[in-house]
Formats: sequence, structure tokens, C-alpha cells
Amino acid sequence: MNRRSFIERISTGGGLLVASSLLPSLAAQPPARELTADLVVAGGGLGGCAAALAALENNLTVILTEETDWLGGQLSQQGVPPDEHRWIETHGATQRYRNFRTAIRNYYRQHYPLTDEAKTRPYLNPGDGSVSRLCHEPRVAVAVLTALLAPYLSTRKLTLLLEHKVVSADRTGDRVRFLKAKDLRTGHERVLSAPYFVDATETGELLPLTKTEFVTGTESQKETNELHAPEQADPASHQAFTVCFAMDYLKGQNHVIDKPHEYEFWRTFSPQMKQPWSGRLLDLRYSSPSTLAPKALGFHPEGHPTGQDLNLWNYRRIIHKANFREGTYPGDVTVVNWPQNDYFLGNLVEVKEKEFKKHLDRAKQLSLSLLYWLQTEVPRPDGGQGWPGLRLRGDVMGTEDGLAKYPYVRESRRIKALFTIREEHVGAENRALITGQKAGNTAADFPDSVGIGYYHIDLHPSSGGHNYLDFGSLPFQIPLGALIPRRVENLLPANKNIGTTHITNGCYRLHPVEWSIGEAVGLLVAQALKQRQIPRAIYENKDQLNAFQEVVRAQGIETHWPQT
Repeated sequence: MNRRSFIERISTGGGLLVASSLLPSLAAQPPARELTADLVVAGGGLGGCAAALAALENNLTVILTEETDWLGGQLSQQGVPPDEHRWIETHGATQRYRNFRTAIRNYYRQHYPLTDEAKTRPYLNPGDGSVSRLCHEPRVAVAVLTALLAPYLSTRKLTLLLEHKVVSADRTGDRVRFLKAKDLRTGHERVLSAPYFVDATETGELLPLTKTEFVTGTESQKETNELHAPEQADPASHQAFTVCFAMDYLKGQNHVIDKPHEYEFWRTFSPQMKQPWSGRLLDLRYSSPSTLAPKALGFHPEGHPTGQDLNLWNYRRIIHKANFREGTYPGDVTVVNWPQNDYFLGNLVEVKEKEFKKHLDRAKQLSLSLLYWLQTEVPRPDGGQGWPGLRLRGDVMGTEDGLAKYPYVRESRRIKALFTIREEHVGAENRALITGQKAGNTAADFPDSVGIGYYHIDLHPSSGGHNYLDFGSLPFQIPLGALIPRRVENLLPANKNIGTTHITNGCYRLHPVEWSIGEAVGLLVAQALKQRQIPRAIYENKDQLNAFQEVVRAQGIETHWPQT
């Protein structure tokens, strides 16, 4: 293929540029107006970091941009401990992802005063949170990811641009030529050029900038033939997003925050949904995701049992003081990402900047109102009200306002891909109808699989007025066709923006799957440059596809679930 971009290998001339509070000694170097590399990755979340690492380990040069000053996406800047499946310790994720998890545990063993028992525990869980086998602090994820990238920063293989946002793009024909990234601290813009670009942003921001075809929101049953799709499509209906926060509890102290100015609104707010909702949003009852029946939750920051109800304090706990030497922590630390602070009165995708800010500010008010309610009004098991000893821990999130640096976004723009994953491929009930087999047998077998993953299909309440949708899925594969846009040749997705539907996004959006997607994309770019073929050509040629899958498997990526 006679394409100059495949023949010329572009390196990062002009020296190392790092805009980062993490690496202050390097941040003072003069800005370069234009930077070039083999690959530009926009978005430093798990998918973006995985894409960059895979490309770097395969001898490519990379420019990685990130809008905040923390790498790690939903695991760090958004403050969400990893949502993973029950087999994660042994299989069902890439080797690089498992190495990353091991490095998190080793970071605690090397730098924290763990108890002897905790230090020798093979599957150390610093917070012992019930949501994950590895609940940990956001900044530890940042430290480990920074350490993984450090050698490539030192050798100038990687240019890391923190606090940079891509604001425009140039495309000629079906190829992206360059991006422009704005330094959010200085306002300066830089031109980023490469043969390939990866959109690993949280909302698929490069898709409209590059005029790559995409979809948003909810498809209709007529469009996708999915069992759980609604009758009417609604492109503006997106899952709730959440502004998370961390808190600890100091018994006998008073850390009540100032009353949020929207508190009275959120205190009495009752969601009006197309399906039943149980009572007010700020309540210890909510609609069970799987049945929508009223379900009780418990809350006790001293860790005491709350009867048969889930104790929300333990749910996303990231520090369990019992794992550390006596006196290290005065109490546990937990992250609040609960049904009560899901924001669904608007969304952050395909809206103007003013609308984006309005909904983000209101979501912050919701989270602060939830904290104030917990401090002052939540019913206690002893019959009292409120826990004034709850303390907002902005230091854990790395912010002055105490809230996460970036909202936890569950849904993005999605590319119109060569192949779209639908419910019939991964949903247990829908697949049983298609195959005539019992529910829970096997997900679709994709001949172009470049990874595997699992999570149940979990859709939170939407801005279109739909309540929870939560049902069983099957351990699935990641098809290469879902990672390739129909037309644009050199832009690839590496976040929640792959070829899924609104429904299947519900099981492809979590931490290890995002990492797997990013890693596969980084390897795909390396293979495309090596073979001088565009990704679509690799996908469409059986021999080249097989060769790429061999590369993927040789680098520790499972393409099929083990037979049981």
C-alpha cells in the first residue's frame, strides 16, 4: 500500500514534554508547537494507558494526552474502585492488566505499614470493599501507572501531556492528519501529528472532531432487535453519571459541611421514571436494579452489621484500618458511588459547554447534598439521625472541593463500527432465544476475537427517564470488528466508544474490559505499521487476521474463555 505514513516511522523529536504536577522537574521545559509520534492517544484513562503501554512495548513512539493531572480514568480521577468479575485473579483479563493489579498490591506492601497478616495475603484487598477484590486509593493507581510509563518518558519514547484537551482535528479524505491540544493551564495549543490516533476520551470527543460516524443514547428494538431495547429510540437518553467522593468517620467529632445551596431540592427529590421508583433519591431504599422492587440498604460507618441490608459503608471501602498497623488510620475510608448520587437530569454527551457545566455543577450539588444528609439526617440503627463524624476527604481525590476530579461517565459516543455487538451476542436470555439453548450457555464465538471479558449488563437510570436495567450476560469476547470505524482509516476507539449498543455497553464499559480494548488497539496500531496495512485490511484478510491474533495471544491476551 503506497502510503507515506506507513513507510515513514515518525519519532518524537524536540525533546521530552511533560505537563504534570507529578513530575515538576520536567514540566518547566519550553513548549513545542508541533509534536510527532507513531501514535497519538487522547485520554489517559485505563484504555488510553493500556493502548500507550502496548504500543510502547512494541517499539512505537507515543504522545498521550490527559485532560486532568491524573492518569487512570475511572480508577483514579473518577474515584471508582475496579468493577471486575469473579475469575479476575486467574483469567479473563490480559497479562498486562493482571501485572498492573499485582503492582498495586506490591505498592501497598512496599510503602504502607500493613499488618503482617495483610502483607502476606496473596490477594490483598486494602479496603476489603465488597464491590471488588482490589479496592484501593485513587492515587496508588496514579503512582503505579506513572511508574509503568517512567522508562518511556526517560527514553523519550513517550510524550505525556497532562492537563491537555484535544480541541480540534484536521482530516483529509478518510484519514486524520493531526489534532490540536490545548494546555488547560496556559491556553497554548500544540499540533499533534501521527500515522494513527486513538480516542480514549471518556465521552468519545474525537469522533465529532474528526467527523467519524457515531451514535449516541438508546437504540430502538426495531433497530437492533434486542430483547430489552425500548420501542422508541432516544439518542439523548444516556445512563446517569456520578460525581464520586471519599469520606472517613471520626467518632465523637463534628465535620458537618456547610449546607449545599441545592440541598432542599435534592432532599425532597423523587425521580419520575417511566418505570417505578421507590420513594426519594436521598433514602436508604431504592429500586432493585434487577426487579425494580423496593430494596432496603443499610449504612453504618462504624462497620457494624445492618441486618440483612447491604452496608453501604463497606461497599466501596478503599481503606480498611484493620489491614494496617494499629494507629495508622483513625477509621476506614470509603468512596461514595451509590444509587443516591447518580445524576440523570441531563447528560454530558452532545451538549454545549454551558449545558455540560450546568449538569456537572448540579451533580456536584447532589453529591454534597448526599454527604450533608448522611451527616445530619440519615436514619441511624439506634433511632437517631445523622453521623456528624463523617469527614469529606478531598485529599484522597486530590481536589480542594472534596469531589472527584472528573465525573464517572458510564456512556459515551459510540463509533459506527464494522461490527456492532448486540444483546443477542452476549445477553443470556436473548442468546437463549436466538440459539434455542438454555440461558447461560455461551456467548457468541467471534472469529476475530482479540480479547475477553465479563460483567453483567448493568444500566443505571437514564436521562431519558428509564429506570435500572440489570440482567445476566455471558462471558464474552471482544471482536476486532467492533474496534474499527466503518470509514475513517486511522482513528481507533479505546474506551466506552467501541461498536456496542446502549444495552451491550452495559457490560463492555468496566475497568478490565476497557483496558483489554485499549491494549488490543495499541497492538493493532503496531501491527498495521509493521505490515503497512490499515486496520480494516487486517480485519478483512483471514491470514492477516490470524497473524494479528497470534501476536495478541503471544503478548498475554486471551481470545477465548477456557472450556469448563
